[in-house]
Amino acid sequence: MAALLAVPLLPLPAAHADAPATTAATTGGTTGATTAARGGDDGGRDGEGWRGAWATSVQPPGRTLLPNWSQEGFEQQSLRQVVRVSTGGTAVRFKLSNRYGSTPLRVAGAAVGRTAEGAAVREGSSRALAFGKERAVTVPAGGEVFSDALRMRVKPLESLTLTLYLAEPTGPATYHMSALTTSYRAAGDLRFDESGEAFTDTSVSWYYVADVEVRGGPTGRRNGVVTFGDSITDGFASTVDADNRYPDELAERYAREGRPRSVLNHGISGNMVTYGTPGTGESGVDRFKKDVLPEPGVSTVVVLEGINDVGLSELPGSSVPDISVEQLIAAHRDIIRQARAEGLKVIGATLTPFKGAVYFSERGEAKRDALNEWIRTSGAYDRVIDLDRALADPADPDRLVPAYDSGDHLHPSDAGYHAIAEAIDVDSL
Repeated sequence: MAALLAVPLLPLPAAHADAPATTAATTGGTTGATTAARGGDDGGRDGEGWRGAWATSVQPPGRTLLPNWSQEGFEQQSLRQVVRVSTGGTAVRFKLSNRYGSTPLRVAGAAVGRTAEGAAVREGSSRALAFGKERAVTVPAGGEVFSDALRMRVKPLESLTLTLYLAEPTGPATYHMSALTTSYRAAGDLRFDESGEAFTDTSVSWYYVADVEVRGGPTGRRNGVVTFGDSITDGFASTVDADNRYPDELAERYAREGRPRSVLNHGISGNMVTYGTPGTGESGVDRFKKDVLPEPGVSTVVVLEGINDVGLSELPGSSVPDISVEQLIAAHRDIIRQARAEGLKVIGATLTPFKGAVYFSERGEAKRDALNEWIRTSGAYDRVIDLDRALADPADPDRLVPAYDSGDHLHPSDAGYHAIAEAIDVDSL
């Protein structure tokens, strides 16, 4: 399970030893929110009507729980990836990230089409992407680049297939480990191959793609939602290619009610709010400004994070040091401060039960209870979603309801993720 990755800690400022929420670490050549270069016809983010349709948090390359291609990278290969947008529009653009690359990333070309079955693209739907009106683009080490706007009508909950041709050696790849969506690769330039038959190599991670934004169509007020956290936000243990993560289920609720909304998933499996690791990304405190704050059209953030800090710091032999409840609270307060400084409403979710998980302990349970009580009663968050009580087994409140348990006693099942989305008062967002 992603939450059990006991890997070396990223170097952090000394202040993190006592107050993890005070100073941001620098990683991959970036500090603060990464500034992304844009395509030639889109000079800025504000005031242009762009809003997030899909997102993921990128991570440093590494071999972790799920086999992936991040360390070997790509050369003379086409990389095909599927994303499902939460809201639609009449134009779309993609953000490519090289945040953790040590050298520039050269993309020889890119195309997007409407997803068919597996690696296939619907016949006649493939369109070339441009970057500053050029087919090729170089993404600087530590940087990010937006494509030009592509006039393409996209529906809420529609899946799009992005194909990148990577001719030159990329080196280790910035990626997202637990995509729970199949990605494909094949030799040669197959950007416009719609059959998908040559894409026989598969992975369940995403590479380089970090955001999809749309504009046009009914925009309404600024009302996008970012879900922020660890593997339970990431959807770990949900069915691959089924889009059953709780943010997906939340987007489906909005669409079903006839009011589709931007719902963006910035969860990372194994992530901690107080500390970063090479395998599971920068700490929640440090990545919040890079992953969440640049998202356009967002009004609300839902924060669900801390179970890995609790569990890993109590696991015998773990490289994670003891993390106190005070440190956890300080980290949550820092995220709240960052969100409010940008005018965002910030909603806290209580940590879900984990009795029976490999890293469960009574001492860790006491920390979870204490943090949950602070989330419920401190008034620090604008609103609270009590997922602890929503998913707890009435016969043993420290455990997940059996039907909501994926089997590892930590991550929800598909039914559990659905229950999380149903527990959210959507009007409060």
